Amino acid sequence: MNFTIYTTENAPEESKPLLDAAKDKFGFLPNLLGEFAESPALLEGYLQLNDIVGKTSFSEIEQQLAILAVSVENKCHYCTAVHSTILKNQLNVDESVVESVRKEETLVNPKLNTLVSFVRKVVAERGFISENDLESFLEAGYTKQQALEVNLIVALKTISNYTNHLADTPLDEAFQPDKLEFATA
Repeated sequence: MNFTIYTTENAPEESKPLLDAAKDKFGFLPNLLGEFAESPALLEGYLQLNDIVGKTSFSEIEQQLAILAVSVENKCHYCTAVHSTILKNQLNVDESVVESVRKEETLVNPKLNTLVSFVRKVVAERGFISENDLESFLEAGYTKQQALEVNLIVALKTISNYTNHLADTPLDEAFQPDKLEFATA
């Protein structure tokens, strides 16, 4: 079933101001947000949660690496491309770091590797993290607050990853260079 990718002109009335604000923020209207507009509540919730993730105690790079790790673990082609692009083009993260996350390889930076590994485990184990995994996360220099903030990031990306799975969102031209296909069941 095809989902409509709404614009600021044809979206449900409640979604229009949210899409306008998103378009102003991102410089264009990403296809996934256009699909979110079908449900004004989903669109509003996602945008608000995205703003809240920006207020976590993680650095912007750590936030984006965690977001990318969730998206890879959930096999979301759309979000993997988007956040790879953000990391490389906006945050100037070395491509080898981004590729390590995308390929589920070990990162050279031990602290960032611990973050990405912890995030992957949270997703894969649905939050049932072993005491050893939590201790490793804390020993790497992260905090209990940040362990909880990982759940916030997972919640944000679950909304977009699962929407992409449901709607099979076409990748925007801006993200095509970072396209990654996943094998699906």
